[in-house]
Amino acid sequence: MKRFLMSVASILALVYGVAAHADALADIKQRGTLICGTLGTAPPFSFQDPKTREIVGYDVDFCKGIAEALKVKLQIKLIAVDARIPELLQGRVDVIAANLGYTPQRAEQIDFSDAYFAGPSKLLVRKDANLSSLSQMDTKRIAVVKGSSAEPAVRKLLPKASVISYPDPTSGFLAIMQHKVDGLCASELALVKMQRQTDEAVPLAIIDQPVYSEQWGIGVRKNESALREAVDHALEAMERSGEAGVIFDKWLGASSEYKIRRDFKIVAIKG
Repeated sequence: MKRFLMSVASILALVYGVAAHADALADIKQRGTLICGTLGTAPPFSFQDPKTREIVGYDVDFCKGIAEALKVKLQIKLIAVDARIPELLQGRVDVIAANLGYTPQRAEQIDFSDAYFAGPSKLLVRKDANLSSLSQMDTKRIAVVKGSSAEPAVRKLLPKASVISYPDPTSGFLAIMQHKVDGLCASELALVKMQRQTDEAVPLAIIDQPVYSEQWGIGVRKNESALREAVDHALEAMERSGEAGVIFDKWLGASSEYKIRRDFKIVAIKG
């Protein structure tokens, strides 16, 4: 029995010793591939190009930039919104670039890189509902994407509202159109696109006052300082070279359908 217990202790020590000395950056370089988790359903950040069938977008281009800095190939893995952190923690992806806004709660589970995107989230409503301010939404039904940072933000700002979770922004958008909810909370960019795509018979409006503003970072597992620092160095180099601005202009700038002005730079997230 004593010998058995010693054997078990030896095995556990070996397992935990390997885990403690695991180095994700070394593993990535040895493998020769960076596995980046992204949504694939969130244009212009990550979505399927109808012509090439490849996953493209703002997030994908930053994943490419990081892979190039690490001198490895890039593998994109599609993940659901509410599976972003679990997929990372379970080691199925090396990093996540998936519309991941910083929150203190998430920062307890994973580490965040420098912020490579920053923007407000607002509410999309039907014009015929005559809703133009956040104060009018406090007792309304508001759609959010399940697992997104919109849910806690809406609950905090509008505590009397009924928050209804949907698997993706499109489902929330359809809920507005079908009068199942009064508003949808999502990034301003996503709402602008929805607003432009609607039929003129059912005009939509975006309430000007943001529900919240957030910084997005690349998600990295805890205790992987070498990988997080390598990601930060890659992002900062993209900022200095102007590549980050080129990516923004390509997907979100004046020549895009969004026509958004870049009013941020890649900097460390202030937690």
